Amino acid sequence: MDAAHRSGCPINLTLEVLGDRWSLIVIRDIMFGNRRHYRELLTLSDEGIASNILADRLKRLVEAGLLSKRDDPSHKQKAIYSLTEPAIQLVPLLAHMGAWGRRHRPVSEELSIRAQLLEEGGPPLWEAFMDELRTLHLGAPSAGPSVLARLQAAYEDVVARKAGQ
Repeated sequence: MDAAHRSGCPINLTLEVLGDRWSLIVIRDIMFGNRRHYRELLTLSDEGIASNILADRLKRLVEAGLLSKRDDPSHKQKAIYSLTEPAIQLVPLLAHMGAWGRRHRPVSEELSIRAQLLEEGGPPLWEAFMDELRTLHLGAPSAGPSVLARLQAAYEDVVARKAGQ
C-alpha cells in the first residue's frame, strides 16, 4: 500500500479526499448553487466558511482532481472553479446524503427541498443533473431541460411561501 494513504479501502480513500468538514460543502455550493468564484463561495456560504479554510479546500480539491481552476477573462484577479467528471459523479452520493439527512436530522424545509426532489427523482433525475453539470462545467452539449433550474425554483417557492406566512 502507498505510504501516503492509511489503507487501500475505497471508503478510506474517499474519506481522505472528502472526509473533512468543508470539502463536500464547497462541492455542494458549486454543484447546486452554481457558485464558481471564491468570493461567491465565501460570502454566500450558509455555514460561514472562513476565508483561509475556503482557500485551502479549493486548493486541495483542485489538487485531488475534483475541481479545475481557470482564469476569469472578465477580471484578472478572479478564477473560475469548475467541477470535474469525478466531482460530477458525486451527485448520487450527495443525493443519498441529503435523503439520509432529511430522515434523521432536523433539516429546514427550504434547505431540504432540493434533497427531497433528488430523492423522489431517483437515478433518472441524477443522470439528467449530471448531464447538465457536464454542460455547465465541462462544455458538453446540452442534453435536456434544466434540473438546476427546477431545484432552484423549488427552493425559491419554499422561501417565498415561508416569507408570506
